[in-house]
Amino acid sequence: MARRLLLLLALVALLSAAPALAGSGIGDQKAAVDQKLVDLHAKIAAQHVQESHLSSQISSLTTQIHGLEQRVGDVSSKLAVLQSDLALHQRRLTKLNQLFHLQTVRFHTLKREYTLAVRRLDMRLVNIYKTGQPTAVDVVLEARSFNDVLSQLDYLGAVAKQDKKVALAVQTARRQVRIARLQTRKVRQGVAQETRVISARTQQKAILRGELLSNRNQLASARAGKSHELVTTKKQVQDEINESEALAAASAQLAAKIAQSESSSASGSSAASGGAEPAPSSGFIWPVSGPITSPFGMRWGTLHPGIDIGVPSGTPVHAAANGTVIWCGWMSGYGNLVMIDHHNGLVTLYGHNTSVAVSCNQQVSQGQVVSYSGCTGFCTGPHVHFEVRLHGSPVDPLGYLP
Repeated sequence: MARRLLLLLALVALLSAAPALAGSGIGDQKAAVDQKLVDLHAKIAAQHVQESHLSSQISSLTTQIHGLEQRVGDVSSKLAVLQSDLALHQRRLTKLNQLFHLQTVRFHTLKREYTLAVRRLDMRLVNIYKTGQPTAVDVVLEARSFNDVLSQLDYLGAVAKQDKKVALAVQTARRQVRIARLQTRKVRQGVAQETRVISARTQQKAILRGELLSNRNQLASARAGKSHELVTTKKQVQDEINESEALAAASAQLAAKIAQSESSSASGSSAASGGAEPAPSSGFIWPVSGPITSPFGMRWGTLHPGIDIGVPSGTPVHAAANGTVIWCGWMSGYGNLVMIDHHNGLVTLYGHNTSVAVSCNQQVSQGQVVSYSGCTGFCTGPHVHFEVRLHGSPVDPLGYLP
């Protein structure tokens, strides 16, 4: 880009220093510079559109990131509450499992004790059945004193009562432990179910949070890429603007030289007669016959300096009027270009040709074939790009065509 700017500045300096150049050469140079200006303006307009599009995309991505960050915050808060609740339920479930285990151990212990107590009672009943229950007379006869009688009677009654009491106590304790164990099991099942539900919700929130964070990171990465692209686009826009300004300065110098050349040509023609007959401003003919596919005027933010006439490739292109060929070859953007000077401030251009049928400085007549249509240079399909320039500036060709 810097080298191009230096070349353009050198061109401006050369134009300023040159005393006088041939009119056709200056016209060629100005046409080339003007075409570069048109191309640059098109690039700048496209890059401004790209810049606006990138800014809109970055703004949209930023909005989406903010929305995701808010959702991540909400989900993270809910996740923290669920995790705390899950931990509490898990601790409670652990305690209930421990309690249930202890109650189970106690239940089985009491069950064994009850079995032993019942077995002792059964054995005592069997012994009584086999030996017979001692009567009060037997106790008296076997006693050695009255006190001994009372003691033995009290002992027998105490043993019977104690056996029954132990069996009853064990049975009652076993029943209570069994009820408590059933209650603990029921509570444990409820807490386990709640824990499973909370655990599932916690997993869902964790997965959702992970997805949101992944989406946020992807959007942040996309925004970073768009931001980098925007910076690059802005730099390109500035470079193109700088080049456009340099081209505009060169074009102004060329316009001044063309005006000077036209003035010299007019004074020369008044002193001597002959030469090509100038074309009247309303005496042009159509270079080809076909529909206008793109008119003269602003297009996509830049000036389309002529009209595009849709014809098949290879169609003969005719001179719009008498004149002198001042360009007969390749020019950037136009492809194969023919430029005819009609010697009255009017110049016509025929662009995107497949081939050129005339030579430079050749005198041509109205209707003479000067080229064959095609699609060279910047074009999207076969057509003829036809321009009319008045003193170097493009004007609407329809004002000069019948």
